[in-house]
Amino acid sequence: MQKLKRILLKLSGESLAGGAGQGISSERLNDYIAEIVAVAQKGVQVAIVIGGGNIFRGLSGTAKGVERVTGDQMGMLATVINSLALRAAFLAHGCKAEVFTSIRMEPVGKLYSSMEVRQKLDEGYITILAGGTGNPYFTTDTAAALRAVEIGADYLLKGTRVDGIYTADPEKDPSAVRFDSISFDEVYRRGLSVMDLTAMTLCRENNLPVMVFDMDTKGNLLKLIAGENIATVVSNEEE
Repeated sequence: MQKLKRILLKLSGESLAGGAGQGISSERLNDYIAEIVAVAQKGVQVAIVIGGGNIFRGLSGTAKGVERVTGDQMGMLATVINSLALRAAFLAHGCKAEVFTSIRMEPVGKLYSSMEVRQKLDEGYITILAGGTGNPYFTTDTAAALRAVEIGADYLLKGTRVDGIYTADPEKDPSAVRFDSISFDEVYRRGLSVMDLTAMTLCRENNLPVMVFDMDTKGNLLKLIAGENIATVVSNEEE
């Protein structure tokens, strides 16, 4: 793996809830912050997109009678709440951080601009990109892929609760086999659940490799940055 200069880290809102299943776990939040700060101190520029499922998910709201566009807008606001929590925790750790939102809501955060985000990254800030794409019907995975391409990230790192991509769900099928690497085309052919198809297509067409790894195990992000084989790498290269 090449030396990483700039990464886009996609975090799960559900994971931020810890064992409670909803809300924000201060223990999980501080674990994430400590690891990300340690990575930044090694000279890696870090941009973050975090989901909002620990607070509200648009599709689940639709199932309860909320109109889809409104539900997705509520989900966007949930990502802003999580992003503000991240920024507050980074600042408490003495780390420079800035929130950018996809829709205008100053003074909560700055309106997203890829050029300004790049500038802040070069200045040593951790940037948190909130609000999804700003449009309904798009997931935060798609937002992460889009932002990663826009800011020129070397990799999109997708933090999950499993250590990569398997032939089947390893939590349900103990015989599932893990991939060290796999091509985007093979992911399509096998119908594997990595990210939604829009996000995967964005990465594939822009030659942006994706690393899927277990973010909930302490130390994994640092190990990944150091080059340890603890993730599945998805790229345009054949296996």
